[in-house]
Amino acid sequence: MTAGGMVEQREIEIFLTVGEELHFGRSAERLRVSVAMVSKTIKKLERAVGAALFDRTSRRVALTPIGRRLYDDLRPAYQQILDGIERAVAAGRGIDGLLRVGFIGTATAQFVLHVVESFHARHPACQVRIEETRYTDGFAPLLGDAVDLMLTAARAPGPDLREGPILFHEPPMLAVSARHPFARRSSVSIEDLSRDKVLRPRGVPAELDALTTPTTTPTGKPIERGTEFGTVQELLALVGAGRGIFPVPTHASLYDGRPDVAYVPIRDGLPFEWRLTWRTSAETNRIRAFCQAACDFVAANPNPLLGPVAGSATS
Repeated sequence: MTAGGMVEQREIEIFLTVGEELHFGRSAERLRVSVAMVSKTIKKLERAVGAALFDRTSRRVALTPIGRRLYDDLRPAYQQILDGIERAVAAGRGIDGLLRVGFIGTATAQFVLHVVESFHARHPACQVRIEETRYTDGFAPLLGDAVDLMLTAARAPGPDLREGPILFHEPPMLAVSARHPFARRSSVSIEDLSRDKVLRPRGVPAELDALTTPTTTPTGKPIERGTEFGTVQELLALVGAGRGIFPVPTHASLYDGRPDVAYVPIRDGLPFEWRLTWRTSAETNRIRAFCQAACDFVAANPNPLLGPVAGSATS
């Protein structure tokens, strides 16, 4: 590749990490090396290439055109090498190591923990760490490699993510203030969403937001949006204060009960479809085995969010 000799794998890893982070400090922290080591490696590569790979100032780091070309050439090949090594290790050693599983909310945490128990009974050498994610994070923890798997009711937005089968469905309910006129109803419809402001999840892409809240009702009335929220607790606090309404899964009425919030069934709303999702390029035997454990747990338990039934087999 260069007149100066072969480029080592660690040097490629450092270059690609800086190219992704565009920050020497964050790259060093992620790689668990010193900033000086990162800087020295990049300078060594630039000498070997014969051109600058990054434009560096006190405020920003950016790839040069040559650096961008090198990054684009190396990234897929390097990822293919990593994936091949991981597949070989998984095949040679069985299912072990660490699996990070993301979830949102109390009820889904309990479901994930039940699946973890079943999974661990089959694969005791694999450690599972569960990670709570925020509603407004969307798929960011997965795409950012903070977790390996996520339990989500949203459809994967593109080919970079792969979905497992639907594990269970939940009818939607409308979270409203306990003082709201809707709180005295036995049910509401999508048409009723136009009669109040529907809260808006902060930072969630429009296509994901539309899964719970369409822009108009079935008869064409606009659905007005209200205050933004970032977490489930912010959502419930705003609803309880009468600042707006919001569609939620049925389990919220069981696990997120508050005296100032009422939950009313949405009779014509689309159900929430819960499934496990992971990065297509990062699929492993661990992920496949965990998905199988989740499917088996659901098959043995008619109400998976409530836990295993007496005498059910979960392993």
